[in-house]
Amino acid sequence: MTHCPGGDPLPMRPAVQETYGPADLGATPLFGGGFINFGHWDGIDLDRVPTEHDRIRSQQALYHRVLATLAPTEGLRAAEVGCGLGTGCALALEEYGFAQVTGMDIHPQQLDRARSAHAGLLADRADRLRFVQGAAEGMPCGDAEFDCLYSVEAAQHFRDPEAFAKETARVLKPGGRAAVASFFVPDADPARPGQLAALIETFATGLDVAHSIPQWTGSLERSGLADIRVTSIGAAVWHGWDRWLSTMWQPGTWPRNFLQAYRDGLLDYFLITAARPAPARRPA
Repeated sequence: MTHCPGGDPLPMRPAVQETYGPADLGATPLFGGGFINFGHWDGIDLDRVPTEHDRIRSQQALYHRVLATLAPTEGLRAAEVGCGLGTGCALALEEYGFAQVTGMDIHPQQLDRARSAHAGLLADRADRLRFVQGAAEGMPCGDAEFDCLYSVEAAQHFRDPEAFAKETARVLKPGGRAAVASFFVPDADPARPGQLAALIETFATGLDVAHSIPQWTGSLERSGLADIRVTSIGAAVWHGWDRWLSTMWQPGTWPRNFLQAYRDGLLDYFLITAARPAPARRPA
């Protein structure tokens, strides 16, 4: 197993270390069912107050939206970067037929929670599910180890998209596919980070980073990945997320500003896909 350069063992900003460590974000009422994402709310009635079941369903649906882009997945090896509590890994293993899923996270406390939550699955399928500690910018994985790599709402925490792109290209097999879903700045306007920090506390504290779509696509291209596609899925995310937030936060509070940032064009939710080119076939 090749261990890759990623800086110090825990290159976490303080806000990331606190939020996913002692503060245990996944245990708050904002999330549920072992997931930590804003959700994909298509098909959920937002004219009524969402239930906890709706909330969990929205988070599962975001994983379904991402994993569907990697199909066919039967018998393949996959990695989830920023796996958090590991529930998305379990979903991928049980519903998409992967031969093996590796959940990777930078935070040791999250990995402890993932191993505890999925102890039964780990015991029953020790050869098919594992959790490892590693940074997106330095993955503790071998060259060409995976057929698929995906990340669901973790990329906003990555320190260096360029390094992540290089690592993705390295650990994917030729012909392998990657999918990343998170919230990004749609354009390259240098004013966006400051505007978002003024609106949303997580950008001000450094928990979230205002990475832009041009930055990401450029990084993926320079790493040698191809067939790069960017799809806005914000229409299915932001209104449902704000509807859920309205059950806990009043208008004018900073969490409700995510929807405002979307409406103002400062932020959107995207699904980015790419592939490592397969070698050209020689003429017979």
